[in-house]
Amino acid sequence: MTHTFLYLASQSPRRRELLTQLGVAYELLLADDNEDAEALEVVLPGESPDDYVQRVCALKAEAALRRRERRALPDAPILTSDTTVCLDGEILGKPADDADAARMLAALSGRTHRVLTAVTVVSALGQRHALSVSEVSFRTMTADEIAAYVASGEPAGKAGAYGIQGRAAEFVERIDGSYSGIMGLPLFETASLLRQAHLRF
Repeated sequence: MTHTFLYLASQSPRRRELLTQLGVAYELLLADDNEDAEALEVVLPGESPDDYVQRVCALKAEAALRRRERRALPDAPILTSDTTVCLDGEILGKPADDADAARMLAALSGRTHRVLTAVTVVSALGQRHALSVSEVSFRTMTADEIAAYVASGEPAGKAGAYGIQGRAAEFVERIDGSYSGIMGLPLFETASLLRQAHLRF
């Protein structure tokens, strides 16, 4: 069976932009108020960043599938994605506050870190997963530059306290990997998964 649209279980405006860029028709399938989405993102003891991001992405997909069934929505593939930034094996999640964002950015300054983005597509054909791994090198940033970037509000809600498609681009010296993956949805891997799920776009 061929599908003409998918459900996107993500609040990220960047993921919406990237799907639109691919020419994929989608409908949002967001969590109910009583769903605890944050609970899915708790890191397990001793869990590696690679295992973590793939586990969370798969859990999001399972939650979205239950949501679709509960709402008795038409059958169509479901797409979930999760992005994690890690430095020296430590997961840098979304900053708790401005001070936490400044701490993360200071740690990333002058260093190379990894950005992991997992993608899961659930359809009648089963679950399919992909993992995009990129390396991003930041130039050395001054304390004033970090403070100004934090004050812009951009780090809030972003893994690693930055968004590569925004003002933080001026700190990025080099990228090795997938630019769209660093943004939050690796298009090469995503397109492949969607074709396997018989989505027409």
